[in-house]
Amino acid sequence: MINNDTEKEKILYLCATPIGNLEDITYRAVRTLQEADIVAAEDTRHTRKLFARYDIHAKLVSYHEHNKHEQGEKIIEEILRGKKVVCVSDAGMPAISDPGADLARLAVQNGIRVSVLPGANAALSALVCSCIDATNFLFVGFLPATAKKRREKIEELKNFPYTLIFYEAPHHLLETLKNLLQILGNRRAAICREMTKKFEEIRRDFLREHIAHYETNSPVGEFVIVVEGGAGEIATGNFAPVATEDNLRNCCKSLAEEGLPIKEAMRETAKKYGVSRREVYAAMINDRE
Repeated sequence: MINNDTEKEKILYLCATPIGNLEDITYRAVRTLQEADIVAAEDTRHTRKLFARYDIHAKLVSYHEHNKHEQGEKIIEEILRGKKVVCVSDAGMPAISDPGADLARLAVQNGIRVSVLPGANAALSALVCSCIDATNFLFVGFLPATAKKRREKIEELKNFPYTLIFYEAPHHLLETLKNLLQILGNRRAAICREMTKKFEEIRRDFLREHIAHYETNSPVGEFVIVVEGGAGEIATGNFAPVATEDNLRNCCKSLAEEGLPIKEAMRETAKKYGVSRREVYAAMINDRE
C-alpha cells in the first residue's frame, strides 16, 4: 500500500442513494458527492442518472461483487493518496446486501476512517409501513438460492420472536411465500412492492392470502417481505386484513381444503377478519350464484 503522511484525514464515505424516488437524498449527500474526487459505484450506468439530476461530476469507477478484490485495493490506494472517495450502492445503503461491506473492512484494515451519509433504505421503509411490530426486528435480506438451504434458513427463524424482514425478486416471491407458510405457519405479513416508486404497493394480510393473490397476479417489481415474529403479537390495531367477499371466501375455502369442517372453517374465518359468521356464509352463498 502507498503510505502518505499528510495531515489530511483519510476517510471512506458510505453514501445512501435513493431506492426509487431521486428526491430521497440528503443535502449533505449531494454536497459530498459534488466534492468527491472519485465515486465507487456498483453500476456506473445507474449512478450516472443521479449525477445528471444533481450536477455531480466526480470520476466514476466500477466497484461490484465480481471485481471487488482487485478494484478495492485500487480504491484504498486513492484514499491513501489523499483523494476524497465515496462508495454508493445502486440504491439504498452501501454494505447492506452489498459489496460496500468489503470495501469498508478493507479501509479499516488500512487505518482509514469510515463515515456514513445516511439515507433511504428499503428494509426500514417497508418495516415502518407494514403495521407490524417494529420494536425488535431481524433483517434477513435475500434467502439462499437453493431450495434446501432456503428451507434450512427459514427453519432457523421459526421460533425467533421478533419481526423478520426479507428481500425477494419477483420470480422467486411465490415460492418464498409458500416456504414461509409451510415452515412458519400462517402469520401476518406485509408485502411491500416498489418502495418510493410510482407503483408502490403495500399489501397487509396473512401469508395464505398473499399466496392466493400472487397465484392469480404475477409479481412485478422489487419486493420486501415483513413477517411477524414467532410470538405472534401485533402492536397496532390497524393491520386487520380487509373483509372483502373474495377474502372471506378464499380464506374459508383454504381452511376447508386443509381438512377443517365447513362450519369450523367459517368460524375461523369470521374470527380472523373480525366479522360475523353470517357475513362469511353470505360470501360463500354469493360464490354459488
